[in-house]
Amino acid sequence: MAQVGSVSADTTETLRQVLSLVEAFRAFDADNDGAITSAELGGILSSLGYNASEQDVRAMMQQGDKNKDGLLSMEEFLEMNTKDMELTGSLSNSLRIAFEGFDLDGDESVTGEELFQVMANFGAEMSLENALAVIASMDGDGDGAVSFEDFKLIINCVL
Repeated sequence: MAQVGSVSADTTETLRQVLSLVEAFRAFDADNDGAITSAELGGILSSLGYNASEQDVRAMMQQGDKNKDGLLSMEEFLEMNTKDMELTGSLSNSLRIAFEGFDLDGDESVTGEELFQVMANFGAEMSLENALAVIASMDGDGDGAVSFEDFKLIINCVL
């Protein structure tokens, strides 16, 4: 098991950015159904002061909607917003090290409590409620924790 301090600064910054995007996704997903509609996207852009036309919103949706279902899933949203990020070193190795840094008890999963504790150690302001919600939104199998496989599914969007 890795210690929190073993997570590199680059990996930590990437994870912070991805966690910020998860929070943004949750804000865009007004009805909390796990997907962003064009109406939700247009509404949040307007509330942020962007005067995006219906055509602009439609173009953004088409750009991100890889499976062409008319919605942006968490994975599509992350991919759309992280495609220009750079990671140093091997992505697989970086992901494993980062995951181990968050897996405080070494049980091969990260819970909301662990995420909250690690983020607090990094000085990030994240409530326990938000940490639990982030883990729930990334939890592919519904067990209340993020396995390395769940973690990879979300973070692989950085590629």
